[in-house]
Amino acid sequence: MELNKITIQAIVSADIKKAWDYYTQPAHITNWNFADPSWHCPKAENDMQIGGIYKARMEAKDDSFGFDFEAIYSEITKFKSFSYGFEERNVTVLFNDLGEQTEVIVTFDPESENPIELQRAGWQAILNNYKKYTEGNLPKI
Repeated sequence: MELNKITIQAIVSADIKKAWDYYTQPAHITNWNFADPSWHCPKAENDMQIGGIYKARMEAKDDSFGFDFEAIYSEITKFKSFSYGFEERNVTVLFNDLGEQTEVIVTFDPESENPIELQRAGWQAILNNYKKYTEGNLPKI
């Protein structure tokens, strides 16, 4: 049985460069890469080139559980999109420049163990954290 891809999205009040940097730089990734406030991302590495490896550690704050996420980049168009693969699954992240805002669209292959809606909600929660973190760190005028 072939599973359909899942797509999530958010419009972030940030220009394309800031949106891209906050999504791809480890110093920022560790501030938003978790689905629930009881979790955190204590470390991240990102070798953003074709064949480069993205790594992130996600852990419950009470140390009850944690896991390492690792993926390999297959396509990158700076400030536009990138794709990576992990565990025979693929993810594509698109950045649409809307001027003072950026639309971020993430499309991914679901896994077969959890319901689609649970997967969609978890990935959307992470994207929402990214949006909140990015918008909360805009320069003061």
